[in-house]
Amino acid sequence: MEAGNSTEVPQFLLLGLSEDLALQPVLFGLFLSMYLVTVLGNLLIILAVGSDPHLHTPKYFFLSHLSCVDICFTSTTVPKMLVNIQTQSKDVSYVGCLIQVYFCMVFAGLEDFLLTVMAYDRYVAICHPLHYTAFMNPRLCGLLVLACWFTVSWVSLLHILLMVRLTCAGTEIPHFFCELGQVLMAACSDALINDIALYVAKALLGVFPLTGVLFSYYQIVSSIARMASTEGRYKAFSTCGSHLSVVSLFYGTGLGVYFSAAVTHSPQRSLIASVMYTVVTPMLNPFIYSLWNRDVKGAL
Repeated sequence: MEAGNSTEVPQFLLLGLSEDLALQPVLFGLFLSMYLVTVLGNLLIILAVGSDPHLHTPKYFFLSHLSCVDICFTSTTVPKMLVNIQTQSKDVSYVGCLIQVYFCMVFAGLEDFLLTVMAYDRYVAICHPLHYTAFMNPRLCGLLVLACWFTVSWVSLLHILLMVRLTCAGTEIPHFFCELGQVLMAACSDALINDIALYVAKALLGVFPLTGVLFSYYQIVSSIARMASTEGRYKAFSTCGSHLSVVSLFYGTGLGVYFSAAVTHSPQRSLIASVMYTVVTPMLNPFIYSLWNRDVKGAL
């Protein structure tokens, strides 16, 4: 996204959540608190998994990576917003905006893929318990995480390379961070290729992982339904209850962002959905896993 006929590097204006000056201290305190809780909660999960030998299993290996992604995802958006509120400045540079778009896509995509991998882990544990150790060996777990990073990084990089070819002299972005769709709407030149790539990315980073999660849980529910013991059913379901809650929260807020933008065309509703998606969900994940999981509570 070049500067059109101007030789200056374009600046974007992030309008934020509200232009009411009286609300700025409240927003600053609220989001600073949420950010600190997110970082602290996910760091505790990472430290608990790393320090307790009982948690050195594939399930908690993926959970520690999910917590790391949650910290990075929130750190991509919230600190810049806090700086803008504190300095009463809405400027974001061209390069800074592209960097934020890239890392937002990377960490959102990683969250998608890691939740899918965790669903597959629960599928193997419940449907094929005797082969769990053989299937989910450390080498395969490491390869799955590396595959997630590789796929998401290159898909995100492709979007950035496509955005560089667009022209724009700088404009306002009605958001609190540089979200890909909003930045594309600010383009002055034809963004048809970018729009097509965006739909392909949504399918690759959203629809396919969600399909994998749904298929895994279909197999899990079918396996649980065939169990004769009620206690066995409860025990099997309890092992994936926290993951199912996180999946519902993540995809529910993500779909809220998509439908609020596609159906209502209301910037305010889109902002609220984005806050849920980028800030609230990463903050709640460690609480869900710690409150629903005896092993994590014991380690903490």
